Parts: sequence; C-alpha cells; structure tokens
Amino acid sequence: MRNENIFLVGMPGAGKTTVGRQLARRLQRKFVDADHEIEVRAGIKIPLIFEQQGEAGFREQEARVIKDLAGQSNLIVATGGGAVLRPENRAAMKQSGLIVYLRVAPRVLYERTRHDTNRPLLQVANPMMKIEELFTQRDPVYQDVSDLVVTSAGGSVFYMVTHIERELRKRCAA
Repeated sequence: MRNENIFLVGMPGAGKTTVGRQLARRLQRKFVDADHEIEVRAGIKIPLIFEQQGEAGFREQEARVIKDLAGQSNLIVATGGGAVLRPENRAAMKQSGLIVYLRVAPRVLYERTRHDTNRPLLQVANPMMKIEELFTQRDPVYQDVSDLVVTSAGGSVFYMVTHIERELRKRCAA
C-alpha cells in the first residue's frame, strides 16, 4: 500500500464516495471525489456540464482530473462510474496505485439512485433498464481493471470498509 493511491470504481450508487471517505479516515489518507473535483474546476454541476458540453465534454474533463489525481500519492479517490471506460484513465489509475471495484447488484443501485437528479445518464424514462444496460457494459471492464473486487448485496458500509482495509493490509504483508 505504501504511498500508492487507491481508486474506487463502480456503478453510480455503488457507494464509492461513502466508502471512500470512511476508508480514508481509517487509513489516514486524503479523500478526493473525482466528480466533485470536476465540478469545482468547471465551476458548475455535472448535469450542467452534460447539458452544455455533452457526455464527451464531461469525459474530457474527467480524464484531466484522473490524470492529475494519479500524479499525486497517498489518496483515496472515488471515481465517476464511467471513468474506467477510457483506456488512458485505466492506465493512469493502474500506474498510480490499486483499483478497488465496489460491485453492487443493479436492483440495489436502482434503489439508491432512483431519486437522485445529479446523475445525468440515469435521467431517462426507464432508469432501471439503463442501470442494467450500463452494468452489462461496464462490469467486465471493472472486473478486468481491478486489483480487488468487493461485492455488496447492499450491506453495511462498515463491512465494505473493513473488508477492503483487511485485503489491502494482506497485500502489504505479502
């Protein structure tokens, strides 16, 4: 674990920010939410970025933020759900540290995100179908890029954080 960054990846609603904050506290590291960082740099909220620049414009900003964060050390980073779609993001994260996939079933993701209007890709007529579609596309990429996969059936944040911390410490002892 040394000074490596830890990047949390997963679908919208997987708990990356919540788990990331607690994990950072436990490991005494700085926590950064990549989506929040994008909003700070852009000076506007993500839905407005999508409205003004489309998904492609948002992904460009996201790639710059991921590259910048990967150039730092000792961070816990909650990435946006689509950050792993770009090969350059995957490479930057891999080179900078460990990638942890928070794998959560689509039904749980839907329950967690169904009232959240800050998720532009889910503002569609059938958000459950969109979540299933995104999960089908992204799950293999998340699995492939990740150093650690933590599956949650919607259990406690404490369990996920403890499990991740234990696995990370095992890797350090090896």
